[in-house]
Amino acid sequence: MPALDEIRKRKLEELMRLQMNASSRASQEKLQEQAEQQAHIQQQIEHMESVARQFLAKEALSRYGNLKAAHQEKALQLLIVLFQAIQKGQIKGKIDDLTLRKILEQLTPKKRDIKIKRA
Repeated sequence: MPALDEIRKRKLEELMRLQMNASSRASQEKLQEQAEQQAHIQQQIEHMESVARQFLAKEALSRYGNLKAAHQEKALQLLIVLFQAIQKGQIKGKIDDLTLRKILEQLTPKKRDIKIKRA
């Protein structure tokens, strides 16, 4: 009888080991898939940047670089807007700094003035 219990115990341990290996493989595959998605997104951003840079004047390019360093989300939003406008053919020549600032102002929601009146 003790031999049968030992066999069951070893078999159970082996099954648990196999299950843990399978779950770790699944998590590794999930991490690898996430890394591939992240790399694909990064490639898309780099492509959009390379296209948009061709349409930016020197000062506008400098402003975009500063914005990217300080506010990455806002820079990405601006990049998407510029890329879409370029694809639609709305932008023909170079975008100067003044035009880029106007686009940024349109992207930025206006702050509401809150006035408190005391009764």
